[in-house]
Amino acid sequence: MKKLSTYIQGFFYLIAGLNHFINPDFYLPLIPEYFMFPESINYLAGFFEVVFGVMLFFDLTRKTAAYLIVTMLVAFIISHVYFIQLGSCIEGGLCVPQWIGWLRLLIIHPILIWWALSVRNNYFFTRITNSSFNI
Repeated sequence: MKKLSTYIQGFFYLIAGLNHFINPDFYLPLIPEYFMFPESINYLAGFFEVVFGVMLFFDLTRKTAAYLIVTMLVAFIISHVYFIQLGSCIEGGLCVPQWIGWLRLLIIHPILIWWALSVRNNYFFTRITNSSFNI
């Protein structure tokens, strides 16, 4: 079950990261105006989401990927707060009730952080350790 969760999460970040390149106009208004080079920030975020998502698929990089995803999610808090400050509505773009913005920040975001931390174990070494006790 844990392995399935890891692969689902890997695909989740892979697809989300690719979406930064496919639909940049969705993300650009979510980047606070006080940041310079919003296009570069969007593409870098997408690039790192793809890389970290792929890293989850491999035993040797899974733990590092999990911690990098947590770091990335903490950095994204700025955009979630900014979205709430905008009233959870971007003119001509994403517009949801404000409680959804708060739900995303206070409930969903911590769940994503927990999810990343929950898959950080290395299955290969876990199997070796567990099998050595079965001898």
